[in-house]
Amino acid sequence: MVGGTPSTKVRKRASWMCIVFSILFFLLAGKILYIQIFKFDEYEQKVIDQMTQETTVSADRGNIYDTNGIVIATNITTYRLFIDPAAISRQSSADGVNYADIIARGVSEIDTLGITYEDVIAQAGYTKYRDRTLMRHLSEEQADAVRAFIAQKELDDKALVHLQATSKRYYPYDNLASHVLGFTGGDGNGLYGLEMQYDEILSGTDGKYIGAKDSFGNEMVYDYESYIPAIDGYNITTTIDVYIQAELEEQLQTAYVESGGKNRACGIVLDVDTGAVLAMAVYPSYNLNDPWELNYQSAQKLSESGFDEGSDEYNELKQQLLLETWANKAVGELYMPGSTFKVITAAMAYEEHIVKEGETFSCPGYWYPDGVSKIHCHYHKGHGMLTFERGLQQSCNPVLMQMGLRLGAEDYYKYFSAFGYFEKTGIDVSGEAYTSTGVTFWSEKDFLDSPQTTLNLAVASFGQNFKISPIAHISAINAVANGGNLVTPYFVKEITDNEGNVIYSHETEVKRQVISEATAQKVSDILEEGVATDGGSKNAYVAGYRIAAKTGTSEKKDVKDTEYIPYVCSAIAFAPAEAPEISVLFMVDEPTEGVLYASVIAAPYVANLMSEVLPYVGVEAEYTEEELKNKAVITPSLVQLETEDAKKKAVEWFGFDIEVVGDGKYVLAQSPAGGTLVEPGCAKVVIYTTDEALQERRTVKVPNLVGMTAVAANGTLTNLGLNLKISGTTNFASGKGAVVIEQNIAPGETVELGSVIELTFRYLDDSDVTFADTENE
Repeated sequence: MVGGTPSTKVRKRASWMCIVFSILFFLLAGKILYIQIFKFDEYEQKVIDQMTQETTVSADRGNIYDTNGIVIATNITTYRLFIDPAAISRQSSADGVNYADIIARGVSEIDTLGITYEDVIAQAGYTKYRDRTLMRHLSEEQADAVRAFIAQKELDDKALVHLQATSKRYYPYDNLASHVLGFTGGDGNGLYGLEMQYDEILSGTDGKYIGAKDSFGNEMVYDYESYIPAIDGYNITTTIDVYIQAELEEQLQTAYVESGGKNRACGIVLDVDTGAVLAMAVYPSYNLNDPWELNYQSAQKLSESGFDEGSDEYNELKQQLLLETWANKAVGELYMPGSTFKVITAAMAYEEHIVKEGETFSCPGYWYPDGVSKIHCHYHKGHGMLTFERGLQQSCNPVLMQMGLRLGAEDYYKYFSAFGYFEKTGIDVSGEAYTSTGVTFWSEKDFLDSPQTTLNLAVASFGQNFKISPIAHISAINAVANGGNLVTPYFVKEITDNEGNVIYSHETEVKRQVISEATAQKVSDILEEGVATDGGSKNAYVAGYRIAAKTGTSEKKDVKDTEYIPYVCSAIAFAPAEAPEISVLFMVDEPTEGVLYASVIAAPYVANLMSEVLPYVGVEAEYTEEELKNKAVITPSLVQLETEDAKKKAVEWFGFDIEVVGDGKYVLAQSPAGGTLVEPGCAKVVIYTTDEALQERRTVKVPNLVGMTAVAANGTLTNLGLNLKISGTTNFASGKGAVVIEQNIAPGETVELGSVIELTFRYLDDSDVTFADTENE
C-alpha cells in the first residue's frame, strides 16, 4: 500500500469477500423467505408441539339396555396412573433430589397396585417423554392410596405423578348374556358380540384438551388453552329380556350338568311374529368383567392337559380354549337337527298337498327307500299302521322317509332354500354360520341328480346327514309358528342419544312367506296334540298351556375316537299353540350321562322354561277339567284354630285327610306347614294339639321311590302318612307312564309324619334317535 492507497491485491481480496458475503446473505435471505412462505405451517406446528401438551378426553361408551330398560352394559370410572419422566428429571436436577427413587418407592409400597420399584424406575428413565403409564383401571380405593402418597411426599405442586379419570366397561350381571353382549378390549373397542357389531355406534368420538407449557414445563395462561369436548356414544336398547335370559341360562346349565355334556349347550327364545331375540345363551358362559379368565370347565381341561404352565403348548391350548369359550354356539356353529327337522318336512308335505287326512302308513321298524338300503326307525319293533299325523308325533322315520320321497328332491331342495337354510338369517351379530351346499349339505347335483338321490332324500327327510345353525333352524320353526312368514331375527330394537332422541328404531323384516297359514296351523295342531297326549315330546308338557314341540336326537357321524356315542339332543317348541307368542330352541351337545334321548335331556327343561316364561309375558293358563283335578293344592293354615274348626276346614273346605295328635282344644303345630303345595287326592295334614304331642312327633323313614310311576309313588307315600309334590312331567296319565328319576329327600332319611316328598318325573320310553347308518341287503 503506497500513500495510504490499498493495493490492487487487497482490493481484489476485499471484492471477493464482498461477493461471498453477498451470496451468503442472499442464500440466507432466500432460505428465510422459503421457510416463511413454504414451510411456515410445518415449523409453526413444531413450535406448538414443543410448547403444548395434548390430553385425550375419552368419550363415554354408550350403555346397552335390555328390552325393559335395565342396564346390562355400562361404564364405571377408573383411573390411569402415569408419571412425567421429563419433569421428574428436570425437577430432580433443580432440587438436588432423586424424585424417581421417591416415587418408585412410594408407588411400589402400595400393595393393592402390584407395581414394582423396578417398573417405575424403568418408566422414569424415558426422560424425553411427558407421559408414561404405570397402571390402568385403578379403582377409587387404589386412586385414594396414590393421592395419599402424593400428599405425604408433598408432590402435589410438582406435577410429577398424575391420576387421570378414565372409563372402564362394566357388566352388572357378570355372566348373563355373555355370548350376546361380548366384551371390549384394553383400548375400549368391542371384540365380540354386540360390543363389536355396534362398536362405531357405541364408541363416540374422543375430545382433546390442549394446554401450553413454558420452557420450564409450567402451565401458561388461559389464553393458550383449547378444549374440544368428547361426543359420547349412542345407547342401545336390545330385545333381550333379563328375566327370560336368566331363566334360559338356568335351564341350560341344569340340563348340561345333569347330562354330563361335553361340547357345550345353547338355547334361543324368539318372538314368533317379530323375530326379536328375547334370550340367547351358551353354557358354559364366561365372566364379561374378566373375559380373559378361563371358566371352570375350560380351566379344568387346561389343568388336565399335562402341559407345564407357561410352556408354548400350555399357552396355545389356553388361547384355543378362550376362543372356543367366546364363540357363540347358537349363531356360529352348525349341527345335525335330527327329528326336530321333521316339523319342516311335514310343513313341506302339507303345503304340497301330498298327504290325505287320515291316510295310513306302515312302519315295521325299518324301510328300504331305494329298494336296497335298509334304514331303521328309532323304534325297532315298529309302530305298525299309523297316520301321518301320528307318525310325526311318534317321530317315525319310515313315515317321514315315505313323505320325503313323495315330495321329491327338487321340491325338498326348493323348500329347504325357501326356509332360509342356505343363507344367513341376517341377525345383527357377527360370526353367523350357514349351510353350504357340497360342504354341510349335499351338492346340488348329488341331491337332485345322482345314483344316491333317493337315499339322500330319505335321510334328509328326518334331519340327518346335513348341518344347520341353531338360529337358522329356530327362524324356520318360527315360520311354522307365525303362520308361514320367514322373519329376520334381531337384537337391537332402538338406538338413542343421551337426551333420549331416537336415532334408529327397528322394524320387523319379513323376508317371504314360505307356507300358508293353513299349513302352519295344521302342523302346530299335530305337534300340540303329541305333547298333550302320548307323543314323543310329551316331556315338554306344561299344565294349563298348549305347547307345540318336537325333540330330536341326532348321531354325530363326523366325530370319531370318543369314549361315548356322540349325540346332539335338542328340542324346538312354541306356545301357546293356538296363538303362538314365543318359540324356543334348546340343545345339549354330546351328553354322556343318563338316558341319552332329547325327550329326557332337552324336553323337560323346555317345559320348565315355558312354565316360567309364559306367565311372565302375560299368557294366562287355561286348565282343562282333567288338569284342574290334578293341579297341586295348597295346605291350609290351621295353627291357633280350635281343633274342631281345623278339622272342618281341612276336610270340608280343602279336601285333605287329617290326623289329630293329642286331645287339646287348639292346634299348636301342623305338618306340612300351611301354604305348602302338595298333589291332590290323598293329601294329608297332621295337627298337634298338646305340648306332649309336640315333644313326641311321629316320624317315618323315606322309601326309595326312583323308578316308580306316579300312582305307585303316591300310594307308597300315602301308606306312610307322607305327601307328594310332583316336579317335571305332570301329564303322567298318558303314554306308558312317567317314572321317578329323582327325589328331594334321600331314601332312609327320617322325616316328620305329613312331610312333603318332592319327586321329579320323566318319560323314558321315547328315543327319537335318527341314525344315518344303512344296511344293504
